[in-house]
Amino acid sequence: MSINNRWFQLGASLIAMIMIANLQYAWTLFVQPLQGATGWKLSDIQFAFTLFILFQTWVQPLDGWLIDRLGPRGFISAAGVLCALGWAGMGYATSLPMLYALYCLAGTGAAFVYSGSIGSALKWFKEGRGLASGIMAAGFGGGTALFIPFISSMLESSGHRATFVATGVLQGLVILIVAQFLRHPAAEAISAKPTAGGAAQLGKRQFTTLEMLRTPQFYVLYISFVLMATGGLLVTANAGPMAKSWGLSAAALTLAATLSPLANGASRIFWGWASDRLGRENTMIVAFTLQAFFLYLVVAIGQQSAALFAFTLVMVYFTWGEIYSLFPATCTDIYGRKFATTNYGMLYTAKGTAALLVPLANVLTTATGSWHAVFNVAAVLNIVAAVMALFVLKPIRLRLIAQDRGHA
Repeated sequence: MSINNRWFQLGASLIAMIMIANLQYAWTLFVQPLQGATGWKLSDIQFAFTLFILFQTWVQPLDGWLIDRLGPRGFISAAGVLCALGWAGMGYATSLPMLYALYCLAGTGAAFVYSGSIGSALKWFKEGRGLASGIMAAGFGGGTALFIPFISSMLESSGHRATFVATGVLQGLVILIVAQFLRHPAAEAISAKPTAGGAAQLGKRQFTTLEMLRTPQFYVLYISFVLMATGGLLVTANAGPMAKSWGLSAAALTLAATLSPLANGASRIFWGWASDRLGRENTMIVAFTLQAFFLYLVVAIGQQSAALFAFTLVMVYFTWGEIYSLFPATCTDIYGRKFATTNYGMLYTAKGTAALLVPLANVLTTATGSWHAVFNVAAVLNIVAAVMALFVLKPIRLRLIAQDRGHA
């Protein structure tokens, strides 16, 4: 298979994405060991997670702009070094500022990998874009499943320091190797010529990021992304503390942490594939509504047993992960492929905005004495996103398609 084959490029980028999955989705396993070893407050430790998300998202518009113009190899090579140093270094963090700085370093590396890999899928695949972006995003959402049993075992036997170092070095080395094979498609494969009709040219005009920011549909997408990202990030950051507060065993958390990434990864592939056939907004309406229902079930029945805890978390992830395939595909459908890395990088900052709401969950939980209020609010946000998909996003796309046909 040629290095310029789109499936080869998809596979190589997928490996890099799998290697950064632990940086976000295995974090919850390290929270309690860190707290036990340092005595730091839970809210202070979880602030590191918020900073990671901010760097992993808000760096992307800048690195995406550079990757669109210079290619992915150099940036993802640098990412391997940053991820290794940041994640492994957290094992030696002796203060909160040191922990924050190292997690931000790892977040910057993760940003390079994520934007470069998703951008590659969007550029190489004109047809089946939902499926391609879903497969790529699945590496990030589901890759942790390969490591969770090892991480849980090593945390118990060797402690958090050795576990940070071992996984950090391994992940960084693999990313560095894979980066040497990454390429963008030939320039002629992506039409860069603007066409008459401006925003009416759905997916035909290659919008720059500044042009994209002048269109109202971008802000509709952005708000919807923020609303949907919040619930899943709450679960990701607080699954461990939540299980502890409900008196569930470590085995229950390990079961949920092992199955949830599989559901998260499957979600991105399944809903991405479905959106290629049912339409992006129709798929959003169904998935977002189901997400609201399962967020409610987490607090309604999740604390009753280990099985129900694992089941509700798995279903939350299966109805949440799709945002990382639906939004990049929708963004590229509308704004074109040439600047897809930068444009989706800008949209992806919505995840960072949502991360700012995560610390509020601890405040609300402390104030109310339970997790119910947090998850009920998150469920309502998802219903709002589903309504926006039906009454705002879908009419916008239909209007653009109609204008497109008129120009044709």
